[in-house]
Amino acid sequence: MAHASEIILAQAGLSDRFVATIARWKENFATRQTYRNTVKELSALSDRELYDLGINRSSIRLVARMAVYGN
Repeated sequence: MAHASEIILAQAGLSDRFVATIARWKENFATRQTYRNTVKELSALSDRELYDLGINRSSIRLVARMAVYGN
């Protein structure tokens, strides 16, 4: 006896899209918070410490963006 199952793919309903949007907002918020913390921590370093890391004070935001967002 053969058994067949059928999977029906339904379009995401309004509530599913809403939940996905909220999850995306939370993820974006967490990523942005990581960026802000990275900038804060790098800014707290002395010029000598930044020099040892090979970072100019003027490039802190660029380095933080590259570290968090990858671009």
